[in-house]
Amino acid sequence: MTIPVLPGTHVKTSLPGRLTARAAVGFARILAKRKPKKIKRILTTLRAGARPASFAEARAARDTVLTVSPRCCGSRACLTRSIASVLLCRARGRWPTWCVGVLAAPPFTAHAWIEAEGRMVDELLDGTCYRQMISV
Repeated sequence: MTIPVLPGTHVKTSLPGRLTARAAVGFARILAKRKPKKIKRILTTLRAGARPASFAEARAARDTVLTVSPRCCGSRACLTRSIASVLLCRARGRWPTWCVGVLAAPPFTAHAWIEAEGRMVDELLDGTCYRQMISV
């Protein structure tokens, strides 16, 4: 059984905003098929010059991604969802922390998420449940 990930609030965006969000999701789907080292290198390059995102900005980007892309609402879409969220924040001149890790206790489960102001953005489990392996 999978648990859908839903936006905290349904985000109403303008046509250009929806197009930007959909472009971020499309690029994220392509990027998510790459090796972790390549993803990290690309995101590190894209991060240059961006200011840190606030928790509210990161949450708004994540909610927008979830609103425009039902595919990102799947419980197994965490990698695409997290990459799309950081890309959308970057399009707005901000950058949350992109993270990949594993559950701290068995069973082994990988997960990707975003953080802002030192907190995970709208995840089911808190940060103490995961061991971070990669962050940008």
